[in-house]
Amino acid sequence: MFHRREAVPFAFVAEADAFRSNVTPPPRVRPSRSQLAGRVLVGLTVVGGLVGSLLFGLPALETDRTPAHSQKSEASQGR
Repeated sequence: MFHRREAVPFAFVAEADAFRSNVTPPPRVRPSRSQLAGRVLVGLTVVGGLVGSLLFGLPALETDRTPAHSQKSEASQGR
């Protein structure tokens, strides 16, 4: 009355070597010089944008307590 169960639920995994395909994938196409130059320019633009945002953004993030120039209205100076 006992039914035989497979030890491995996916028995086809063990037989995968028998069903290997002999079809080779096509060779990878190498990018042309213009494509490489375009990728380099895009990369440099992205890196330049990040560096520029850091250069312009870091002064705004400083926690200096004394401001470089105080903003006082003309009305408060006349008193």
